[in-house]
Amino acid sequence: MLLCIDCGNTNTVFSVWDGSQFLGTWRTSTEWQRTADQYYVWLSTLMRHNNLDVMIDEVIISSTVPRVVFNLRVLCDRYYGTRPFVVGRPDCLLPVAPRVDAGTAIGPDRLVNSAGAYDRHGGNLVVVDFGTATTFDVVDDDGAYVGGVIAPGVNLSLEALHQAAAALPHVDVTKPQQVIGTNTVACMQSGIFWGYVGLVRGICERIRAERDRPMRIIGTGGLASLFAQGDVLFDKVEDDLTMHGLTIIHRYNKDNT
Repeated sequence: MLLCIDCGNTNTVFSVWDGSQFLGTWRTSTEWQRTADQYYVWLSTLMRHNNLDVMIDEVIISSTVPRVVFNLRVLCDRYYGTRPFVVGRPDCLLPVAPRVDAGTAIGPDRLVNSAGAYDRHGGNLVVVDFGTATTFDVVDDDGAYVGGVIAPGVNLSLEALHQAAAALPHVDVTKPQQVIGTNTVACMQSGIFWGYVGLVRGICERIRAERDRPMRIIGTGGLASLFAQGDVLFDKVEDDLTMHGLTIIHRYNKDNT
């Protein structure tokens, strides 16, 4: 049984894959101080709560926070008796090598999203991931990651707005009833929501123009479904794209090592 771990700047997600479907998915805040023992107690408790009695014998990890990888490796060794594949490390192969500037460090999540999107949709894609940052990953016709765009994340922008302007409150990210707000909260919600709709549309249009070919837009991340309500931004929204990408990379490594 395969355990997929996606560690982002804000949250870490664990999913159990049986070869055909995910049996369970759990999320916790990302904290580099969390020990292997704490991970195991937390995860095993949730698995028991979901009546999931399985033997984990394989693990693959994608982490944008390098400091957490050590304890995740200890978790795999101590409790599951396995050495995990870690996306971005030399011994973890990719189905297609990225084509970017020499020496460029690519976020593992972007490589995983590219692999998952290509497996489901083929090439010539833009994957828009709403995470701590809002990223745009360009996938070539053969599945290679060939670059993209990084913009501030939605919640990050809201937090910066609140911190920089003392009179502005914290607000939830939601689709406003109308563009013109008639109070402070509504004004902020409109600015964030429609501002990011415009950002996504504008960047994707420029990518299409620069690539000079039709490209499908795939949305993923926690807020993708929300922003899909604002306009026809995406050809498809994939909630589990990163986890699916991890299974693709794991299978490729098992078949080629």
